Amino acid sequence: MSKNLELKKVAVEEIKERFTKAKSAVLVDYRGLTVDEATELRSKFRNAGVEYKVYKNNLVKLAIQGTEFEPLSQDLTGPNAIAFGIEDAVIPAKIVKDFAKDHKALELKAGIVEGSYCNLEDIIKIADLPSREALIGRFLGSVKAPVSNFAYFLSNLIKEQESNA
Repeated sequence: MSKNLELKKVAVEEIKERFTKAKSAVLVDYRGLTVDEATELRSKFRNAGVEYKVYKNNLVKLAIQGTEFEPLSQDLTGPNAIAFGIEDAVIPAKIVKDFAKDHKALELKAGIVEGSYCNLEDIIKIADLPSREALIGRFLGSVKAPVSNFAYFLSNLIKEQESNA
């Protein structure tokens, strides 16, 4: 077996491992970014716990064959980079969308989030969702509100009964 083929097999295994660990993968076209802009983007990803890699399209296609990420194969044309959401599925889309506002050269293409294929429009909608912490806060607030209102009602009822007695 040739050394080149062996290296490609190792690369495919590395890519498979990345996809296996990921809750999401967002595909971007990075053409036109300057070195400084690309470095800034990588820094944002690193600070958020997102892995950002550039791989050859053919190797990625081989790695995702038969996985939930296989639908991305149709979008693997031209130079691409992949942002892997390991801890949070939504963070890669948020970072790319925010970064693309100021850097028009960066383009979102598609992604897989929690096992579902998302085209460009879907990824943008996901990026606009509030953070996980904000959603949990809203949920807890909505759960707490009826209990607080009931406690307030009981407190006033007790005060009223004490003043009448």
